Amino acid sequence: MDEPLDEIPHPLLAKTRQQFADSATPHERIAAIDDEVLFKVKIQRWRGAVWIDEPNAEVPVWLVAAGWREDGATTDFYAALAADAKTARARYNATHHRPITAGTYTAHLLPDDTDRARYRAESAARFERTLAAAVRDLARTSLLDGREHTATVGGAVLGIQVRANHGHETYVAVRIIGSVPPAMAIVVLDLVPGCDLDGWFPEYSLPERPLDPAEQAWSNLMDPGAAAKLLDEGS
Repeated sequence: MDEPLDEIPHPLLAKTRQQFADSATPHERIAAIDDEVLFKVKIQRWRGAVWIDEPNAEVPVWLVAAGWREDGATTDFYAALAADAKTARARYNATHHRPITAGTYTAHLLPDDTDRARYRAESAARFERTLAAAVRDLARTSLLDGREHTATVGGAVLGIQVRANHGHETYVAVRIIGSVPPAMAIVVLDLVPGCDLDGWFPEYSLPERPLDPAEQAWSNLMDPGAAAKLLDEGS
């Protein structure tokens, strides 16, 4: 599945995010699972098992299993989860010298390095989408009034000013306030529509003032056609 996990419109995922947003909120443990601490999450007929990682982990909360509620049936999610965990324990103990003393085994449900790598990759993609939207919005807004507009993205302040003159040249200035890796600056400049990436030049002042010590700034010319298209997107 290639769809970003945070964009899957599933009610159980939404409920998990809501229910586990506050670490101080009490949760109901799945009593039948004793090798790991798993918690219940419920919405409509959906049931899930949630595992909580260390507080400083990249992803502190994981939905590790899900299914349907079927009261009294062996196919009920929590009954099936417990039965599968007991079977997994027996299988593990049959193939390992050091047996599990707990009644269940659910380690195979927990996130592994592949899951964490996917999260990091999706985080980078999410950030670039957020950054791209911010760049286009700032450029479009500045095209309307010629003033600089700013937004905070990823802990840094991004400012864009676009000015069109009567000679049909459209001047663009981009500034970043804050400590950011060089790669982020290149990504920002590449996202400005209608500008050649090789056409950016460092600036030591903005049209209306000098730069502060913590600021970085660049300027370029925007293609008038791209500027017109950008304005049409907002109409």
